[in-house]
Amino acid sequence: MKRFEKRVALITGAGSGIGRATAERLAVEGASVFCVDLNAESVAETVSGICESGGTASSHCCDISDEAQVADAVQACIDQYGSLYTLIHMAGLLRFERTHEMDLVSWQKIIDINLTGTFLLCRAALPHLLQSQGNIVNAASTAALAGLPWGAAYSASKGGVLAMTRSIAVEYAKQGVRANCVCPGDIETNMTVDISMPANMDTDLLLRISSLSGARGPQVVAGVIAMLASDDGAHITGEDIRMDGGTLS
Repeated sequence: MKRFEKRVALITGAGSGIGRATAERLAVEGASVFCVDLNAESVAETVSGICESGGTASSHCCDISDEAQVADAVQACIDQYGSLYTLIHMAGLLRFERTHEMDLVSWQKIIDINLTGTFLLCRAALPHLLQSQGNIVNAASTAALAGLPWGAAYSASKGGVLAMTRSIAVEYAKQGVRANCVCPGDIETNMTVDISMPANMDTDLLLRISSLSGARGPQVVAGVIAMLASDDGAHITGEDIRMDGGTLS
């Protein structure tokens, strides 16, 4: 199935995890994929794998919390491919800290990357998406829908992403642009596997973020993103799709 032939996708967080899996999935389905990540080496690996498999992809290094770098990244995509059909924003930062011990610098960094970064990318991409009648898929989280222990900043940022995406969906629906979120939970990526947890934590609280069917890899999220970004999702906007193996059911 080639749902993305002659279409351009800009994917952030493409160096690993859900972003990489999504870049690989859309490339297989015919997209020209502009892969963005802070880690130049890892995003180059993503692009190399796609190209070796016969796909079309290029890489760009960007700090998504930096306004100028985001503008440059979107313009570089347009300069290379001539258009933009879908913005798939998966880059983010997860940290677990006790709320009463979190300093303002840590709080602000998570907000800057997860929430402000999402705004910057959407703002830069929207003029081009209006031309292509394209769409946005943002990464929210089950943390936007239910309490996440030791994750006050992360939850706040993802709740903001969800609310902002819905606002964008309403604002631009009549102009032909769709905007949706995915809300993954219990997905195995480098961000979740390598995360440090607070000392002497109450391990029973981890049951709140554990799926009933076990953790899954990022490919299960990539498949849903591909549907939302394709014409199969043509009547879906302002939605958040939860993929958590029943955690919040």
